[in-house]
Amino acid sequence: MDSPAIRDRTVLVTGGAGFIGSHLVDALVSDNDVRVLDDFSTGDRDRVPDGATLIEGDLADPETLERAMAGVDLVFHQAAIVSVTESVDDPRRSHETNLEASLRLLERARVEDARVVVASSAAIYGHPDELPVTESASTNPTSPYGVQKLALDQYTRLYADLYGLPTVALRYFNVYGPRQRGPYSGVISTFLEQARADEPITIEGDGEQTRDFVHVSDVVRANLRAATTDSVGSAYNVGTGDRTSIQSLAETVRDAVGSSSSIVHRDPRPGDIRHSGADVSKAERELGFESRIGLETGIEALVDGADLSSRRVSSIVESHSEGA
Repeated sequence: MDSPAIRDRTVLVTGGAGFIGSHLVDALVSDNDVRVLDDFSTGDRDRVPDGATLIEGDLADPETLERAMAGVDLVFHQAAIVSVTESVDDPRRSHETNLEASLRLLERARVEDARVVVASSAAIYGHPDELPVTESASTNPTSPYGVQKLALDQYTRLYADLYGLPTVALRYFNVYGPRQRGPYSGVISTFLEQARADEPITIEGDGEQTRDFVHVSDVVRANLRAATTDSVGSAYNVGTGDRTSIQSLAETVRDAVGSSSSIVHRDPRPGDIRHSGADVSKAERELGFESRIGLETGIEALVDGADLSSRRVSSIVESHSEGA
């Protein structure tokens, strides 16, 4: 099912120069008045297209937020301190960005009567009791980051119930794709760097832990559907519904690169979640969303530098299918 058209709207993308945010901006900028709010702590200035209005500043600054939100119809809230380690080392700072500033954004949205789509996280679930994880699963986050995302997730839904604000929370699982780099990059981009350099691909733990890897172009499509759905005031898992072991992932990356890298193991990270995987039936049923990019296709595209943007995803998938 194609993504719904969003046209002639004033749209704010917080963190719009970042990994996911910049892909959202690309999908929206040709048909809308798009604003990007970013402090460039992790974002890249080169990702902001000429057609977007850049507001450089900190989401936590009330004046900057008010200027960015003035007259907006729709907000995609992607800005966050996403490092779990950083949230553990400095929980107050991450709290101010991930929760306090986000709460002010919801308050400004009430003033502007703007729809808000919020980036939540699978980190809210902690160690899941059952797999796949449904949206009604117990929540027991294992880090300050997870606690902050859980509180924001609840605030997002509460604002719809209490104030009638059209909001949706999207609980991202393990997102990957182009532009994902830096010290807090995902495991796929880390493995790719190691494989391309013919360095050992390093797995923390025995490699039998599993994750649900979802391509950023699918995440963009989920956001566009959340921006137009009538099913507001709710939260949705954004994943594929498939789980992949980290050992299998490392082998897939190595084969796609054609690398001679060995695969080595080191001690697991303390508190690392053993298994994670999304039940996506609610998003399929209420948003009409399902992922399109299989993991092997996504990794091959990263290796080849292919464009899997939301505008070209159907033709890419079809061509891969024909060549299978």
